[in-house]
Amino acid sequence: MASKKQLFSTSKSSGGSLLPWLGVAAIVILIDQLTKITIAKLFTFGEEKAITSFFNLVLAYNKGAAFGFLNNQPGWQRYFFTAIALIAVGAILYMLKKHSGQRLFCWALALIMGGAIGNAIDRALYGHVIDFLDFHVKGQHFPAFNVADSAIFLGAVLFIYDELRRVNKN
Repeated sequence: MASKKQLFSTSKSSGGSLLPWLGVAAIVILIDQLTKITIAKLFTFGEEKAITSFFNLVLAYNKGAAFGFLNNQPGWQRYFFTAIALIAVGAILYMLKKHSGQRLFCWALALIMGGAIGNAIDRALYGHVIDFLDFHVKGQHFPAFNVADSAIFLGAVLFIYDELRRVNKN
């Protein structure tokens, strides 16, 4: 098993195997889809279940992008956002192959790719993304999100962190 240092190395080697990164993306997709299927089976649209004083599970649909952007459009956004996800996956696969030795960078890309595919599956199958994680503070609810969104966010944070480390080394 690889050590923590090996997993998050910023080594510059390239041309390595895509398999580990495809595995990370596949795990994200699997967890994302299993959680969405479970919530969709247990809840009716709009139903909430309080878990803590600041967190609910809720079945929500998002036809748009982050924070419901373009949610109220007539349906073209389904195809637009699916196409963007597919283009992003192609670009990510290229970057993973080219920079496979840069572990933290590849972790970031694999998480983003898994999240993009997870949400694209929803758009293709249902015409909307299933969201179910609902955090709130003093009656103010953040937009609901899902495991795929979380993976994309974490991937973006790792990507920024990796870039800042790289800039600071130079």
